[in-house]
Amino acid sequence: QVQLVESGGGLVQAGGSLRLSCAASGGTFSSYSMAWFRQAPGKEREFVAAIRWTAGNTYYADSVKGRFAISRDNAENTVCLQMNSLKPEDTAVYYCAAAPYGRRWYVEDGMDYWGKGTLVTVSS
Repeated sequence: QVQLVESGGGLVQAGGSLRLSCAASGGTFSSYSMAWFRQAPGKEREFVAAIRWTAGNTYYADSVKGRFAISRDNAENTVCLQMNSLKPEDTAVYYCAAAPYGRRWYVEDGMDYWGKGTLVTVSS
């Protein structure tokens, strides 16, 4: 059983930056692909970014490409999401998720484990 705990959310002005972190425990972190999803008020949860277990492949939603960067540290069992040039439409609860080896690594149904989320609010 893998436990995921997100941190780093908060309130930021448009154009600002935030760095989200997700700490994993209870499993072999390096065998999981990791992803970030988000859910804005009144909307369905959507994919944001993902990184494969080897850290050699990343994938981003078009809405965040060029502004967000996902990274992982397999020695520290953490995955981070650096968010730059934030916009009010980035306001959402951000969730960290883990997909086991062999599962689809950037869609919801590929994820086996989820964190509880961290709120990001971007003011205009």
